[in-house]
Amino acid sequence: MSLLLSNSALVGPKFRSSRISHASASLDIGLQRATSPQNASVATCFEETKGRIAKLFHKNELSVSTYDTAWVAMVPSPTSSEEPCFPACLNWLLENQCHDGSWARPHHHHMLKKDVLSSTLACILALKKWGVGEEQISRGLHFVELNFASATEKGQITPMGFDIIFPAMLDNARGLSLNLQLEPTTLNDLIYKRDLELKRCNQSNSAEKEVYWAHIAEGMGKLQDWESVMKYQRKNGSLFNSPSTTAAAFIALRNSDCLNYLYSAMNKFGSAVPAVYPLDIYSQLCLVDNLERLGISRFFSTEIQSVLDDTYRCWLDGDEEIFMDASTCALAFRTLRMNGYSVTSDSFTKAVQDCFSSSIPSHMRDVNTTLELYRASEIMLYPDEIELEKQHSRLRSLLEHELSSGSIQSSQLNAVVKHALDYPFYAILDRMAKKKTIEHYEFDDTRILKTSFCSPTFGNKDFLSLSVEDYNRCQAIHRKEFRELDRWFKETKLDELKFARQKYTYSYCTAAASFASPELSDARMSWAKNSVLIGIVDDLFDVKGSVEEKQNLIKLVELWDVDVSTQCCSQSVQIIFSALRSTICEIGDKGFKIQGRSITDHIIAIWLDVLYNMMKESEWAENKSVPTIDEYMKISHVSSGLGPVVLPSLYLVGPKLSQEMVNHSEYHSLFKLMSTCCRLLNDIRSYEREVEGGKPNALALYRVSSGGEMMMSKEAAISELERLIERQRRELMRTILEESVIPKCCKEIFGH
Repeated sequence: MSLLLSNSALVGPKFRSSRISHASASLDIGLQRATSPQNASVATCFEETKGRIAKLFHKNELSVSTYDTAWVAMVPSPTSSEEPCFPACLNWLLENQCHDGSWARPHHHHMLKKDVLSSTLACILALKKWGVGEEQISRGLHFVELNFASATEKGQITPMGFDIIFPAMLDNARGLSLNLQLEPTTLNDLIYKRDLELKRCNQSNSAEKEVYWAHIAEGMGKLQDWESVMKYQRKNGSLFNSPSTTAAAFIALRNSDCLNYLYSAMNKFGSAVPAVYPLDIYSQLCLVDNLERLGISRFFSTEIQSVLDDTYRCWLDGDEEIFMDASTCALAFRTLRMNGYSVTSDSFTKAVQDCFSSSIPSHMRDVNTTLELYRASEIMLYPDEIELEKQHSRLRSLLEHELSSGSIQSSQLNAVVKHALDYPFYAILDRMAKKKTIEHYEFDDTRILKTSFCSPTFGNKDFLSLSVEDYNRCQAIHRKEFRELDRWFKETKLDELKFARQKYTYSYCTAAASFASPELSDARMSWAKNSVLIGIVDDLFDVKGSVEEKQNLIKLVELWDVDVSTQCCSQSVQIIFSALRSTICEIGDKGFKIQGRSITDHIIAIWLDVLYNMMKESEWAENKSVPTIDEYMKISHVSSGLGPVVLPSLYLVGPKLSQEMVNHSEYHSLFKLMSTCCRLLNDIRSYEREVEGGKPNALALYRVSSGGEMMMSKEAAISELERLIERQRRELMRTILEESVIPKCCKEIFGH
């Protein structure tokens, strides 16, 4: 692991709007760039970017914390209180003062002046303690005096514990005879804020107060109960993996485990330390999460697998680095679950409970932490995860409050939170989610605890650059495929069917969103064409077609090898069957090359199954029959038409699907769960229209069947069906994620 002294990744609420427009502009011009004569140089740049990202898997980089380095520099030698234990830290402070007299990180954002003040004063105290760097001290004091007003400025970002730690350091400065000429009004305001903060802490529950005061131990002075602080010591000897807090604890208690932790940090990083150590698991999970959310994880599958395996081992071992930090626990839980690892929600929900009780006080929670916990709480796979449901509801309420109160300063973060609340992870197509991530992406991602810190794994320009370039490459392929679909639609004369919905644009969009990888062109075209055809056939059975036409179409598919010029009862049927037959044959030929066996008969059977069930529904409507809810669902989950759209495309994804796999109960369970969820969702939305048209509808039938003597209210029935959908969705997700007979990349299509 190495430390970064120079890094421009600093958060600023108003600083990011330009980044969004920049990302959007890249998306707009990317297709032109991809087709320019400079393709070779673009390809080279693409590979170089991939190479830089790949290196992040092997080298965790964290920014230097001048604040924490200063506190480590204050640690006395265990053999002599008159000598520094870590003189290298002192030398680093002497050599790394900025021109303005501060010890700020390079390119620091203008809203982090409180952080700079705190870090600078800590460095001054360290130098003064050991009687070195008079010139640096003088320049540092001048900086503090000039910028002291920022200490109470409302628009500034306030690091954790600043209102207590900074005044305490000012007291230390006076005790060391440092002559600071501070503006009296600002100083009084600062003291007032400190007293207010201490009063608020004393009014909170004792556990929350204790852990908060332990986190900011260096600022508590004589109020600190150090023995109480030490109960938070971790196995590695640290307090909260914080070099500054651990250094303060050693200064007060001379605890050998604290010192060993500091030695470990210095051995790892040399002459300067980060704000948090260790942070390896969180850092690597952030890297994986960035790549997955931006749609570029497929370029790093080997590296990601290694990270996930290591994280899973740590999870099983109960590693403190995961379970003592809510954000790390949430990210590990979500990432492992979504990648098929068996992790129970118990450990995660405990971390959430601790987060909102004693482990992470309200003083230290930020929107990013709450958002991370919320995203993890969405991953409910089992029917009995009651505690996870409760935490999900609670976290949602907290985020809604953050939005409504206007307390989220960053417009980009505000948009991300709103999007997370509006669209659960399962309710947005994968490709659309990637696009949203690109639009809202913040590559300058600084975290704030007692001081600011960052890492290129949290976010950087290379992630965005590679994602935008890949997205544009895919878009170029998609546009080419869409032109091909448009041509097919006209060549098959489907555009002449005026009764049918012209929905091939929608059909292709769902295909492109479901099959993101550029090489899956055949799967996308299969999905899109069958989606167009199922829509037209549905219109024939539902709106326009006569009984004769419906029966004729079914007969033609059953016979298959027919003369369309003589055996079709109408022009509409001839057009539909001809397009259907040619499309199935085309998919069958492509599937044969991948599967090494004929799949055409299976695709025909899938279509016949849909046609038979559509005919049954048509007869119900024609005869004004009212089926039971069970009869209706048995038919309608097939007549929804997802079979011909989804199932043939599985043959074109890549892995071989044997006849045994296709006949396996899991294959049929996946289809039934998916199509049942879709049918119920559709029937809730189309309730009014279908009831008015005299057609069977799940919501209408459920109201009758579940209401006893009195019909159940519409609202109550919707609630019941939504609970049923949620149970089915969880079972579907669980089946997709668990290791089993059907290849995972095929199972994932059922979740789209």
